[in-house]
Amino acid sequence: MPNSPSAGKRLRQSIKRRKHNRITKKVIKTSMKKTLQSVSEHNLEKAEADFRAAVAKIDKAGSRRVLHPNTAARRKSKLARAFAAAKAKES
Repeated sequence: MPNSPSAGKRLRQSIKRRKHNRITKKVIKTSMKKTLQSVSEHNLEKAEADFRAAVAKIDKAGSRRVLHPNTAARRKSKLARAFAAAKAKES
């Protein structure tokens, strides 16, 4: 329980930010799973669309520090490797 009005405001802000960050992280994880699923099904058109959407969300979260920038880079790299491997296997 906060003892001052400013501490109360900080608590409300942190709760609101935490909720927003958790939603953002969940959306990113879901989009990564969709991309990897499309890659495993060898559906390259859908995989490319999912890949672009996932990378955009990861970039945004990394720049806003919802994710650590190195974590964002690692996740993008993971998706890019999977997508490139599927593309190379296709051709």
